[in-house]
Amino acid sequence: MSHPPDNPGAGPGALEAGRSTWNLPDPAYDLVVAGAGHAGIEAALAGARLGLRTLLVSMSLQTIGQMSCNPAIGGVGKGQLVREIDALGGEMGRLADRAGLQFRMLNRSKGPAVWSPRAQSDKFRYAQLATQTLSDQPGLDLRQGLVTDLVLQQDRVVAVELAGGVRIRAGAVIVCAGTFLNGLLHVGASRSPGGRAGEPPALGLSEALARQGIEVRRYKTGTPPRVDRASIRFDAFDEQWGDAKPAPFRFYEDLISLPQQCCYATWTTPRTHEILSENLHRSPLFTGRIEGTGPRYCPSVEDKVVRFAEKDRHQLFLEPESLAGREMYVNGFSTSMPEDVQLAALRSVPGFEQARFTRPGYAIEYDYFPAWQMDVTLRMRGLANLFFAGQQNGTSGYEEASAQGLLAALNAAALLDHRDPVILGRDQAYIGVLLDDLVNKPLPEPYRMFTSRAEFRLLLRQDNADQRLMPLGHRLGLLEQWRWERFQVRQETRTRLLDWLAQTAINGRALLSQEPEPQVPQAHDNQRVEPNPAVDVPASTTQRATEWLKRPELTLHMLLQAAPEPWFTELDDDLITSVEVDIKYAGYVERQRRAVESFRRNEQVPLPEELDYKSLASLSTEARERLSLVRPRNLGQASRVGGVNPTDIQALWVHLQRRPQESPSSTTEDAVTPSD
Repeated sequence: MSHPPDNPGAGPGALEAGRSTWNLPDPAYDLVVAGAGHAGIEAALAGARLGLRTLLVSMSLQTIGQMSCNPAIGGVGKGQLVREIDALGGEMGRLADRAGLQFRMLNRSKGPAVWSPRAQSDKFRYAQLATQTLSDQPGLDLRQGLVTDLVLQQDRVVAVELAGGVRIRAGAVIVCAGTFLNGLLHVGASRSPGGRAGEPPALGLSEALARQGIEVRRYKTGTPPRVDRASIRFDAFDEQWGDAKPAPFRFYEDLISLPQQCCYATWTTPRTHEILSENLHRSPLFTGRIEGTGPRYCPSVEDKVVRFAEKDRHQLFLEPESLAGREMYVNGFSTSMPEDVQLAALRSVPGFEQARFTRPGYAIEYDYFPAWQMDVTLRMRGLANLFFAGQQNGTSGYEEASAQGLLAALNAAALLDHRDPVILGRDQAYIGVLLDDLVNKPLPEPYRMFTSRAEFRLLLRQDNADQRLMPLGHRLGLLEQWRWERFQVRQETRTRLLDWLAQTAINGRALLSQEPEPQVPQAHDNQRVEPNPAVDVPASTTQRATEWLKRPELTLHMLLQAAPEPWFTELDDDLITSVEVDIKYAGYVERQRRAVESFRRNEQVPLPEELDYKSLASLSTEARERLSLVRPRNLGQASRVGGVNPTDIQALWVHLQRRPQESPSSTTEDAVTPSD
């Protein structure tokens, strides 16, 4: 990083005075976002919508929002993130709905805590819509260029420097470089610099940050070959259609319009595994040419053959990439093998005997910055106005990146407006779980969100993200006014429905006349159950609708049909699902609410910023080191730091009680939360 001449008064209000000294050209921006992937899109749009004069810098304005890997949005845990982004006023859900080719609610056979929406996307339409949305956003400028350095004044970034030497002044900066930082592509023994196939890497910025003492490490990810649709024998595969009634990601607006497409499932064969095993000596993953750690939950096909040698087959999914082309994505066949090995192995799978590649699979190594160097607002420690978001933070996936971009922009705006930071707790959102895990836990591999990472997942369902987060989105000024008004009306309708259920008596005969339908399972939140085949209730019994709904074979839809009211037309599927789950799972919900209350008591015990952990002999050596690095805000966050055990937390509590200057319960968190 470069530093302008000393200017003790530098800061947001001193940039104008120092402009001529530093020779920084107009215009100046409140916020500069470097990188136009999924994190950059959310960050730039949120910044502009919050009133910041925003600049989005991209290496190429023709590749904004490109889906480098699987053209799909959502999935287990990831779909919850998308719905939360939408509830806060973000963009990903809207783009996904408009570009969706197939929609499925995953885990329907399990409890509602793990139901997860997923959509296969038209990647060209998604990128086109993203570019158009950015171009149409007032207060947002786009510029093609590469950020290679940051200009510092004391502990603040005052400008970004582009390749070629142009400097652009900035009140805050969000770096969203994805996998482009010193990216290196691998196909067999061939290596070439690149951020993804056909595009150059981003050079210079990693080195500039490293010079400031920021630790840089390497991760690896990969992508499978794409295959020409015309070369595939589809009758060898199992068809996988989406839901008959697609469920949108976006709350209160159905934007799904593209014709829905079929995906396909198949399996590798023993011959596939034989070909891959015979050629491991040609794999850069096993010859040591790839040094970065790859994602455990999305391993390459050759890695699966080695790690799971007892299995004679692995499942593959064939998915369309767009309505406008013939490319098909072979999900589950990620590889960096030489192209001839890739082709021979894939052709050993029935249906791919004559497969033609439109492009081979490859692996990519890239720089990332371990997130323990940031606080939970995604601000880099020691630099007051520099935020990081996306895969460069050690995550994998579009959804995790978008969530980070949104929160980084919210906190950049809070910083510039001198407001409290925006922090979502683990009990409030999957986004809160994501950020808390990132900054507190050591990440031996790229982080991927799963429902199992959320200890309060029954409260953090995909269907109730609007109730949890729309009030916060409105309060921060990001949620559209019409959707806030719709939310208020919907809450009134919800109250009306709950009152109706509590007050309305229904006779069993009315219920016996209803056709059985799929219902919410009666089980623990992730236990598999089978739906009841028929309605079996006592015909002579009359009781409140709330009591009827607790029976596993009855659904809220059936109760509404048994005693219809004209205003039932105001009820949407999300509302019906949310109310039904809350009633059927009332015992589990109440148990988790009590757990949240206990959790919050620890969260609200603040840890002084100046606390010298290394001087506390009662802490273990590892705890002293990790706590000094992470600098947790409170006792709850400290308890989740990797290497910190319960005895360390007890020692911290004792130390806080002995501090004469304050009581550990005398102050509270100053962060903005949905419960404020």
